[in-house]
Amino acid sequence: MKTLITFLFSISTFLCFAQQATTIDTTRRVATIEYKTVGNQVQFSPNAPELNQIAGAPKAFYTNYWEFGDGTYSKENNPTKTYKKAGEYEVRLWATNNYDTGKPPTSRPKKIRVDDVDEDYQEEASMDNAIDIQRNREPIPEEEIVVIFKYKNTKDYVTNGKLMLFYNETVYKDANFEITDTRTHHGETIINNDNLVYTKKLNRDTYYASAENNSISLYAKPQDSTEKQNLPLTLEEAKAAYKNSSQLRFSNMQPNEERNVFYTLKTTPEMLKDTSAIISVRGVYIPDDNYDNHHVKDMEMEIVTSHDPNKMSSNATFLNYRLVRYKRPKFKIRFQNNGEGPARTIRLETDIPDMFDKSSIEVLDMYPKVKICPKYDVEYSCLDTTYTEKQAIFTFKNIYLPGSEQKNVKVYDSTKGFVQYRIKFGKDFHKQKTKSRTAIIFDKNDPIITNYSTTRFLPGISIGAKAGYNSFSDLDNSKSYFIGATVSPYKSYRWYWQVELLNSFHQYDGNTTVREELTGEPGVNELFQRTTTTTSFENIDWEIPVLARYNVNNYIGLGAGLQGTITLNEKRNEEVLVERYENINTQPGGLISSDQSSNETKNSFTNFRTGFLIEATVGFARIGPSIGARYVFNFKENYNYMQLYAIWKF
Repeated sequence: MKTLITFLFSISTFLCFAQQATTIDTTRRVATIEYKTVGNQVQFSPNAPELNQIAGAPKAFYTNYWEFGDGTYSKENNPTKTYKKAGEYEVRLWATNNYDTGKPPTSRPKKIRVDDVDEDYQEEASMDNAIDIQRNREPIPEEEIVVIFKYKNTKDYVTNGKLMLFYNETVYKDANFEITDTRTHHGETIINNDNLVYTKKLNRDTYYASAENNSISLYAKPQDSTEKQNLPLTLEEAKAAYKNSSQLRFSNMQPNEERNVFYTLKTTPEMLKDTSAIISVRGVYIPDDNYDNHHVKDMEMEIVTSHDPNKMSSNATFLNYRLVRYKRPKFKIRFQNNGEGPARTIRLETDIPDMFDKSSIEVLDMYPKVKICPKYDVEYSCLDTTYTEKQAIFTFKNIYLPGSEQKNVKVYDSTKGFVQYRIKFGKDFHKQKTKSRTAIIFDKNDPIITNYSTTRFLPGISIGAKAGYNSFSDLDNSKSYFIGATVSPYKSYRWYWQVELLNSFHQYDGNTTVREELTGEPGVNELFQRTTTTTSFENIDWEIPVLARYNVNNYIGLGAGLQGTITLNEKRNEEVLVERYENINTQPGGLISSDQSSNETKNSFTNFRTGFLIEATVGFARIGPSIGARYVFNFKENYNYMQLYAIWKF
């Protein structure tokens, strides 16, 4: 008994400690907001937990994003804020752990009371354009990010208008985000209407449509790249590209006034897990309800598993192979100078898979903003692109990119840079998954290697038309023709599965039997009788082969698999010939008489049989026409056959 009690006590103690350890391991780290008031300025600072350094990565550090509760924000680590109005404000902090192994710490909003203010204080203008969209960090599955929708009244009069944020791209099966909070500070109101609404002004330069109309007439019209006019077209394109939207109405916006709306987006458990993929959200800003003039801004984001500023990503994560021939996938290489001093030269050695044409690289955007280098040496800042057999090398020359550990650097975004480029496919490329990464070299330091950026193709569906002849060597007078269809992945590179449904029309002769006997009374009317019975078949068969195929190259393919065959409709004809002869010592003499009769029977869904097959094709193995030969080893006697066919895959 004592032994049993000791055992139970030990188990209970172990479980208690195990539960306690689990609780400690899963406790989320917390960053708290600290502040102090100096005159009419409020100085904020974060109290963040200790970082867990990723082995081999640059030194871990925090970047912080603040919302001050009055519609303004800051990305400085320790910002100073001057309020214009006295009152209570709810301050929020999002701390992001760079090069850290854990999750970003959480932070609760903090309410502060401000009495000492500066009513004449003016926030520094930050917008060069009418619309901008920013984020506090890259999205991580099952985490949250903040999207800042910035808009500005560039008119010389007071305006009322709308804001629309589109998210969750239709190219992905599952939703990547859900909006959990929308923070407005200038009286913006939510439009609770699933239909997209347009203006009510109608003239030659704008296009009218109401929310109640199911159809919209769209007209082609040249649009300015910064201010567009065909609002129905813009919204229909957005609806086609994104599954969800949030709509806000604003009013009484003064000339040159800038406003911010803050969205908290929680990434879903079903979020795309490909950490080299680029996803996006789209903002549409309609500055004046009386007109369809509007502004559009897309913001691209890279999915990450940890906050590593050095990263490579692509919008070619999933491609439709039928439609890519003239597409130009985009790639983006991000980097950050984490040193204590500025970088003067940054070299990006980027792998270029064989399927792409290196010479077609076109640089779309970059930071630092510089000119493209000419073919001769220059002293000014520029971006140079050179090539090796397997790589493209982008080199920022004569630049100044401050380091995150450099003194007096407050805005960490200024220490980041990127190159975005697009590239064409080569002349002969196959349906292969590719991956590439970049070695980032700051001045003469050791290279930092990014993640792999992958491109892959959706399987797609290829429908094939197939017809041919079946040769049964073990059946008499066999004639068998078939026609059918095949289903397989579109233009697979090497291995792939193929399923077929073949409808065959088969005629053949069955066994012939002869029976000889003596009839009548012996010695009186005894006759020699011969009865010959012949059978023939006319069948409609369904053949369902399932096979694995391998493309040796563009022209030769091999395959092997299993096949099931069932006779859908069988018509059996039986001919009976009865011949009577004189009996000469039990041998036939002269023919006396003969009778002939026939009998027809029909059956359905009979004679099921299975087999193993091997085959080879010659022609256009991946798509288009080819001819082939297949041998089927049926597990049922007398049904082995050779199949000769032609096939065309679409």
